Amino acid sequence: MSERYTCADRDERTIGLEIASTAIRRGDLVVMPTDTVYGIAADAFVPEAVADLLAAKGRGRSMPPPVLVGSVETLDGIADEVPEAGRRLVEKFWPGALTIICLQQPSLVWDIGDTGNTVAVRMPDDELALEFLAKTGPLAVSSANKSGEPPATTCAEAEDQLGDSVAVYLDGGPTPGSTPSTIVDLTNATPRVLRAGALSFERLRSVVPDLEDHPHQ
Repeated sequence: MSERYTCADRDERTIGLEIASTAIRRGDLVVMPTDTVYGIAADAFVPEAVADLLAAKGRGRSMPPPVLVGSVETLDGIADEVPEAGRRLVEKFWPGALTIICLQQPSLVWDIGDTGNTVAVRMPDDELALEFLAKTGPLAVSSANKSGEPPATTCAEAEDQLGDSVAVYLDGGPTPGSTPSTIVDLTNATPRVLRAGALSFERLRSVVPDLEDHPHQ
């Protein structure tokens, strides 16, 4: 049976964060709020946990989850050779609804799916999420819904879809909206938007003027 904690209550929040971080260390899954939609989280360094995350969503290894971090400094432990454009975007929009795709550090020992030696990284602008990440370290996090279904904007919606595949649900109330983060690919000479999201192309381009918008479409 999964457990659910209402994090608007200070005492319940403290207990919930402790139990959820223990669940992550055990290799179990946790649902957490972010500044975009609810996410389903696993320890990024436990391959079995990431496989369970993908299975809970009904998703294959060809769609690896992004990694959420609790600080900008953590980025350099995960990503290799972050280009200047990426640094400017992170400085302006982290924490926030920006996911960047970079080459991963070659020394990393993990398996988050068929990534082609890249990693998608984001620092969410949500107090509860950041407090949780401070306890757990980097987490593999995907939207807390079955593949093909609408993203969950409340804890109850996430629980309806994912049920007992998740050990702990952290209920942080409704998320600000249902739009996911904007994804920018930094692995080529010219940065490009891979997925339009909560951050507009215009806002991103004000920081990185040569940013390309959906060149593959």
